[in-house]
Amino acid sequence: MDPLASVVALLKPEPSIAKLVSGGGRWRVERSNMASSFYCAMVEGSCLLTIRDQKPIVLHAGDFVLVPQVFDFTMSSIDPPPSGAPDLPLETGSGTYRLGESKEPSNVQCLVGHCSFVSPDRTLLVALLPAMIHARAQGRLIALVQMIQDETQSERVARDMVLVKLLELLLVEALRSVESITAEPGLLRGLANPQLASALRKIHNDPGARLSIQCLASSAGMSRSTFFERFQREVGNSPMEYVAAWRIAVAKNMLVKGNVAMAEVARRVGYGSVSSFSMAFSRHVGKAPGAFTVEAQAA
Repeated sequence: MDPLASVVALLKPEPSIAKLVSGGGRWRVERSNMASSFYCAMVEGSCLLTIRDQKPIVLHAGDFVLVPQVFDFTMSSIDPPPSGAPDLPLETGSGTYRLGESKEPSNVQCLVGHCSFVSPDRTLLVALLPAMIHARAQGRLIALVQMIQDETQSERVARDMVLVKLLELLLVEALRSVESITAEPGLLRGLANPQLASALRKIHNDPGARLSIQCLASSAGMSRSTFFERFQREVGNSPMEYVAAWRIAVAKNMLVKGNVAMAEVARRVGYGSVSSFSMAFSRHVGKAPGAFTVEAQAA
């Protein structure tokens, strides 16, 4: 797997909500304390979206927005109603909702969805992604969201499996749409640099390999000092901090599955013994691997 694919796979997206929302007149809907992934594809019209800690953006037909982890957000008509006006959507059918004044014709239509990441290390993995992705004129993304909406409302066999695969595709396509020059420090910025991308692929392809600053710098064709400085600037972590965090993320995934012996987990993520792995794991996670496994499997 390349680094982007491995992060999306390890996030383990699971479907939550998918709905078709239309609006007319003046309307507003607010959500808070969500802690989930949010996406929206505009099919018709325009609306205003305000995400906590982000500048408000205007969404037009053909636009797509993804927030890997959203807590509070507001969507409204371009001319929102006064503060205190009721904002409850009216359900008009299975998975379809109407916002705004019922007498006004509908002039906005969007596909809205939420999903959860069930990875035991979702906090680390989400931190590698942009805080928000806003893409314009993205027909492939709109088509994927429409497929998710259609699949959610169906009763087809293997629906849950199909939804998981569609969500993975949606995440990959959304991340592909980000221009490297505008991406904030993180995985996408690192992958946009061909030399750093070589080092990142080495880390993700085999976290159990002997990985050192010199080894990674050589794979990037840089001196140690230049590689360290550029990796920190573009990715947002020092190279060995990134290596350690990725190893622990992979180890967590194996521990939760519960079908790999502890010694084998330690070997696969680059530790020569169970004791050295346990010390590193406890330092990063705050508990021993055994205790983490019991809690995670009981959840």
